[in-house]
Formats: sequence, structure tokens, C-alpha cells
Amino acid sequence: MKRILFTAGLSLLLAIGCQNNPKKDKETPKTVEVKVEKTDSLTKATVITKRTENGQVSEEIQVFEGTHEEVMEKVSLLTEDSKSEAEIVRKTVKKVQFQLDPKSGSSTQGKVTLTEEDGKVTFEANISGLNEGVHAIHIHQKADCSSDDGKSSGGHWNPTFEDHGAWGSETGFHRGDIGNFDADSSGSGTVVFSTDLWCLDCDDPVKNVMGKAVIVHQGEDDLVSQPSGAAGARISCAGIIY
Repeated sequence: MKRILFTAGLSLLLAIGCQNNPKKDKETPKTVEVKVEKTDSLTKATVITKRTENGQVSEEIQVFEGTHEEVMEKVSLLTEDSKSEAEIVRKTVKKVQFQLDPKSGSSTQGKVTLTEEDGKVTFEANISGLNEGVHAIHIHQKADCSSDDGKSSGGHWNPTFEDHGAWGSETGFHRGDIGNFDADSSGSGTVVFSTDLWCLDCDDPVKNVMGKAVIVHQGEDDLVSQPSGAAGARISCAGIIY
């Protein structure tokens, strides 16, 4: 089951040192982090409360599962007592994970994670079953990996209608032009890539990568040939969907 993970970190910075209230002097800094994981039908929240006193950190972990409304009500009640005396900083992280499946008769597969935080999306792929050497990896138009050759995913995702090229090129590049990576002698490769030109499930069609596909190619992207870099067969495919 593909799933998207929302992480809400609630940093609760408690006021310390009120001269007129000796009890305040004994209060210690507290941080409450709430991680909310949503699947198709259930929500799981992990609440981690950390307190620091005399240089020592204590940690309490509580886990709630159920419908989204039930879980969020419990989380709200748990943090309510601290709201009146703490500054609350809210932080949201979106994460979607999915599997790459073999195409074109290959054995290439892997796992891809996309994480959006602080206005940037980080792409991380761990891929196996490759021939040693350089391979291209791109974002394609549609989250459709139904065909044996992966061509059901369409061409490169190119919402700005530019020429194909190296990422960041002044002469133009596709928003799906991630580029090349190396596979080692065991046939494994890793890709880590971050950009503020993507988003997860936002309202901007020029940035939103949800509903697109990740394609791994048999060969290297020459970063010049149009429209897609002459990278050869599509040997692995995954839809970027919840």
C-alpha cells in the first residue's frame, strides 16, 4: 500500500525564570513532536515528548491509531495543557514512498522516497538489478506503468515546455530531467536530489510531481539529444501516487 506521511513537529518552548514564581524556576524545556502517518483508511500518530533537566534528556513515546478525526482529537488533548504556557512552532513534512518495478525484460527494481520540507522536495532512490555503469533517471508525464516497456508513462514531464538538457542549464531543461547516476559492480545505485522546483500535491501544475512517474533507463542521458537524451529502454517504472 502506497502511503503519504505527514509529520507535524510541535516545538514547545516553555518560559523559564519568572522571578515572582519560584515554581517556574524548576520547569524544564519541553519539546513535543507529533508524527502523523496516513494510509487509505487509518491514521497513526506517534507523540514524542522530550524534557531536558540538568543536562539529562528524558523521552516519552505515545502511539494512537484510528480514524484521522479520532487520532487528531487525542493529539490535541495531549498538547492542550502546554499551549497556554508555550510558544508553538508548527512544521509539516510530506512524504510519499513507492516501489520501482522492472520493465523491458529487466530485473531492475527499487524504492523511491519523496519528502517535502521547508519548501523543498528531496528525491531519494535506491535501485538494484542494474548493469554496471551510468544510467539515466527521469520524471515522466503519467503515473501509468501498465505497459511492458514503460512507455505508457508518456514522455518527460516538461510543464514549462523547454528543451531537454542538464538540470539547471541556462539553455533549458525539463522539470523531470533529474539526470544520471552510477551503478556499481553489484548492480546497485543510489540517487539523492533536492529542489525547490517541485512540490507534493500542491495546486501549482508546474511544480506538482504527484501523478507523474519515475523512469530508470538502460543507458546514459547525453543531456543534449532531443527530446529525451537518447538514454535507451525504460527498464524500471513507478507511479508517484498515494
